[in-house]
Amino acid sequence: MLMRLVTQLARAICIFFVVTFATFWLMFGNATGIARATLGMNATEEDVARRVADLGLDRSLPVQYLDWLGGVFTGDLGRSYFTGQPVTDALATRVPVTLTLIVLTLIVMVIVTIVVGVAAAYYGGWIDRTVQVLAGIGSAVPAFIIAVLLVLGLAVQLPIFPATGYVRPAAGVGLWLMSVALPVIALLVGSISGSAAQVRGAVIDTLSKDFVRTLRARGVHEGAIVFRHVLRTASGPVLISFGLTVIALFGGTVFVEQVFALPGMGQLVNLSAQQGDVPMVMGTVLVTIVIVLVVNLIADMCNMALNPKVRVR
Repeated sequence: MLMRLVTQLARAICIFFVVTFATFWLMFGNATGIARATLGMNATEEDVARRVADLGLDRSLPVQYLDWLGGVFTGDLGRSYFTGQPVTDALATRVPVTLTLIVLTLIVMVIVTIVVGVAAAYYGGWIDRTVQVLAGIGSAVPAFIIAVLLVLGLAVQLPIFPATGYVRPAAGVGLWLMSVALPVIALLVGSISGSAAQVRGAVIDTLSKDFVRTLRARGVHEGAIVFRHVLRTASGPVLISFGLTVIALFGGTVFVEQVFALPGMGQLVNLSAQQGDVPMVMGTVLVTIVIVLVVNLIADMCNMALNPKVRVR
């Protein structure tokens, strides 16, 4: 178990460096374009060259990356090219909004997918067919289309929820929940459909195992068989699915936050990419990759704790 944990940590560190360097290379590769974007298209060549030197973009790419990486480990992610705001200050206000959406979505998703997936696998029939149909529909429809439909249906036609904006919890829990309800539902539709199908398949496969028949022959209660033994055995692919869902949710927030005008990381990275504000883009990529790696590491540790076969590999 310890060796597997060390291996996972080493893999996460390698992924961190590969992803951040690849993003850095793609974003910082055109120094002249970055400088001109900050000055405007009417800037002279002399102004552009001066701006390139001011930003330190005239240095070699490895040197720039090591300088940025040093800032990462000291908590200095640089400043916005356009506003001069420190990246860490911008992220401090944006990250909680995005994490709120993702955490709420995951909590509801875990509860619903386990209940629906187990019911579809155990009872079959119309429940199973409905889950499969909804899984196909949910996976096919992008989150931003669902978000637009929710705004039109539940905020414009039926003004139940606010169409845009974000209310912080300090202003009132009820108002906060109302402001995040539609964005969470938009993220949930695709997440629940795919995860429920994954739970269903894993539970069906586990229910056909010999140990399940043995437990039934011994007279063990069906509820104990399903929730104590079957779910534990089926936890491996389910946890992997949840880890991948976190990655998909970060992608979904980029569009959902735009539709609902939420001041989160998705809106920040979209605006920064359009402006060419590279430090802001790198900051959001850094936070995203760290969160994704930590979540996947936790999912793998939970899998090791629940599944003895994984621990001995």
